[in-house]
Amino acid sequence: DVQLVESGGGSVQAGGSLRLSCAASGFTFSRKCLGWFRQVPGKEREGVASIDSDGSTFYSDSVKGRFTISRDSAKNTLYLQMNSLNPDDTAMYYCAAGRRFGVSWATPSGYNYWGQGTQVTVS
Repeated sequence: DVQLVESGGGSVQAGGSLRLSCAASGFTFSRKCLGWFRQVPGKEREGVASIDSDGSTFYSDSVKGRFTISRDSAKNTLYLQMNSLNPDDTAMYYCAAGRRFGVSWATPSGYNYWGQGTQVTVS
């Protein structure tokens, strides 16, 4: 079975940093396009960053220059390094895998697999 398990969330003061991890199993990690999304109550899930199987990366304008997505295929783990956090970054963060061909990286419905989420709170 496919599993995506996020970790690394928590509470941090504005200007601080966190690194999220997503441990994957049950599929060929190195061949999948992966992404990070976030959601706050009452709002749609928002694409944060994505990384293709060839290493190409994509970021939303709101996090560009502050967040870095990376993957370690030897560990089957996806990362999101988040720096210069601000209160607007407060959300539940989800990792996603298996973006279907031709779908925009920021489209939640384009991914086949999801983790359960990890909460990030910036005050």
